Amino acid sequence: MANNVLLNSIDHQNIKVITEHSSEYGDNLWYSPTFPSEFRSVQAYYPIFFNKDPSSGKFFAIALFGFKDQENLFLQDNKWQAGYIPLTVARQPFLIGIQKVKEDGIEKEQRVLHIDLDNPRVNQEHGEPLFLTHGGNSPYVDRAADMLEAIHHGFVDSAAFIDCLVEYQLLETFTLDITLNDETKYQMIGFYAINEDKLNALDGEVLGKLHEKGYLQAIYMAIASQANIRTLMNKKNELLGL
Repeated sequence: MANNVLLNSIDHQNIKVITEHSSEYGDNLWYSPTFPSEFRSVQAYYPIFFNKDPSSGKFFAIALFGFKDQENLFLQDNKWQAGYIPLTVARQPFLIGIQKVKEDGIEKEQRVLHIDLDNPRVNQEHGEPLFLTHGGNSPYVDRAADMLEAIHHGFVDSAAFIDCLVEYQLLETFTLDITLNDETKYQMIGFYAINEDKLNALDGEVLGKLHEKGYLQAIYMAIASQANIRTLMNKKNELLGL
């Protein structure tokens, strides 16, 4: 159960955050959400697919880390074995909160930094300090705030990106069949990928619009990232000693 509170230097002066990565700290994720402005970094290491929220019916992009629930093939020896960690993972245990403020008598919503005090990374003995000894945010907290700002804007842009994919019918369901070196088989269902036939059939005007928004590049990065399925298979074979 999360215990999200507004971060402040009085109540949380002595708090530290463990930055190691392991299942103990909730890193045994088989995927995490991502967004178009992050695709360039993500596609270098992970396959990018799409999932649908069952409650809202909305699509969202994901970076894939494994082939089944609670399997992260990048976790080894308390380290995340990749040159880039998606921001929705790296931001833990921080999250964006909303605070109402008044400016010139007008009530507005302001984004603020929250922390989950029940996150297993949060403690008072080990890890990165949140505040400097004589006051002020630590560089670690400033980096966390920057990450959350990037996530906020990333998901705002992602909503428009997904709308374009849906409008031009560029998402299709697919089944991923995996066969390991010992002939063990895995089948992944429920994810979506870019429909390349529909993409290739788009006329120049539509392609121009997608290009202007930066979405065409994101689409091709998502397609290219599927080559990383082989990386996941190699990691799985190595893990099993195959």
